[in-house]
Amino acid sequence: MKRLEKAAKSGKKRRSRIVARRVERIIEKYNPSSLLLYMPMEHEPDIRELFRKLSRRRKIYVPFMEGESFKVVQYRLPLRKKRFGIVEPNNSHFYLPKIEMAVVPVVGVDGKMRRIGFGKGMYDRFFASLKRRPTTLFVQLFKCYTKEIVTDSFDIEADYYITPEDITVRGKRYADRDFDRRCRGNR
Repeated sequence: MKRLEKAAKSGKKRRSRIVARRVERIIEKYNPSSLLLYMPMEHEPDIRELFRKLSRRRKIYVPFMEGESFKVVQYRLPLRKKRFGIVEPNNSHFYLPKIEMAVVPVVGVDGKMRRIGFGKGMYDRFFASLKRRPTTLFVQLFKCYTKEIVTDSFDIEADYYITPEDITVRGKRYADRDFDRRCRGNR
């Protein structure tokens, strides 16, 4: 957390833009019709610029805190500040949508590409409730990765781990231009 807080204080805008640009390229590659994004906290990449760009062609959902977990609600204005200083849209009462891609903030990632979070298990409980696992992108302002396995089997796993330093795709690390070539080759 100290490393993330330090990264948030120095160069957060630049680091967030790099992460957002990389996330946008992956979204373009997969072209999902529905996305789960997050409303950023101080130490997380600020990806809100993507909301405006993506909401024209895709359904965007965000977490809505409910007790020990969250449900998803469609992203819409107005937003209100709630627990932990997180802003959220108003609650809505509708069925759980099909989420094709999820962008999830992390505190760290272990050797199995599993999420190290705040220890509350909100994302783990939410993902366990889904019938189909979405393509999952972990994002972070500063790379906090360990080869050790420090998570449990129920912790969610990423398909992509995106930081300003690099992009990891299920164990393979790419620099920006190498990843661009890989994306163009798979279209």
